Amino acid sequence: MNGDQKLDAYAQERQDFIQHFSQIVKVLTEEDIGHPEIGDAITRLKEVLEYNAIGGKYNRGLTVVITFRELVEPGKQDPDSLQRALTVGWCVELLQAFFLVSDDIMDSSLTRRGQTCWYQKVSGGIGLDAINDAFLLESSIYRLLKLYCREQPYYLDLIELFLQSSYQTEIGQTLDLITAPQGNVDLGRFTERRYKSIVKYKTAFYSFYLPVAAAMYMAGIDGEKEHAHAKKILLEMGEFFQIQDDYLDLFGDPSVTGKIGTDIQDNKCSWLVVQCLQRASPEQRQILQENYGQKEAEKVARVKALYEEMNLSAVYMQYEEDSYNHIMGLIEQYAAPLPPAIFLGLAQKIYKRKK
Repeated sequence: MNGDQKLDAYAQERQDFIQHFSQIVKVLTEEDIGHPEIGDAITRLKEVLEYNAIGGKYNRGLTVVITFRELVEPGKQDPDSLQRALTVGWCVELLQAFFLVSDDIMDSSLTRRGQTCWYQKVSGGIGLDAINDAFLLESSIYRLLKLYCREQPYYLDLIELFLQSSYQTEIGQTLDLITAPQGNVDLGRFTERRYKSIVKYKTAFYSFYLPVAAAMYMAGIDGEKEHAHAKKILLEMGEFFQIQDDYLDLFGDPSVTGKIGTDIQDNKCSWLVVQCLQRASPEQRQILQENYGQKEAEKVARVKALYEEMNLSAVYMQYEEDSYNHIMGLIEQYAAPLPPAIFLGLAQKIYKRKK
């Protein structure tokens, strides 16, 4: 398969995945028919699903489907098992939506995926009611798993995997929030070690290990060793992905990324601030101390100017190069018995991305 054919195949997978969403909504809102008294709540659930689960890149959900196709021999890829793979892919996307709706409230974000954050939507006067909407997104995952996978031998593995990934992400978010309380700037907390812990738990488990592990369980691969090896590669990829996200938060183009970054204002333990502190002179550290973690536009601009003076873009470019080579080495060492294509495909999607 040449590069263009690969792209076409991916575009087709993406289209099939997005088309499956209408079935997901239908299944989740069918309850309405038998229980008219909750009709208004189900209407709200539909609105929450359609606003928050759609509009992203769908990489996490598609990873489930693509990995499943790589791992299961074509003869066993019957329509039912493919339906299940698509559904589990959407479960990962719903988990993502649950985290994003919640995260945007915690970070006072304004935009997400090129549109107003759900809790900010004035038309519906949503505000903190969005917290309950996030819970609805989360519980939809377990309703879908039960409806589609209950009879499968891997049902319990999937439930435990989703619960464990949620817990890990929430632990990561806890570390993130306590390391960077809004309005209490303590640069001493921003160490490389703490940064790596946040990233591993907050992003890498659910964004990279979860979708691949879900497909592995669905393909009957449940050995501890195979999962440990896949995790080794995937957590490393997840770390790079979050560092890239931190870089794009400031240096990305909002019209491409679909969101306006707020890491500086939010006093975040971002990769950029960690790199800046490792290189800063006492004077530069002082500039950071006076301007980081504050809302005023000129203070945010001063921090960005400091990053530019220190040429952190070049530091990032070098890091991206080194990280790519490191990941390729891990794939060579740990991919087997899984096809390396699973990991190589993921790496191709994330390196050099702009959004």
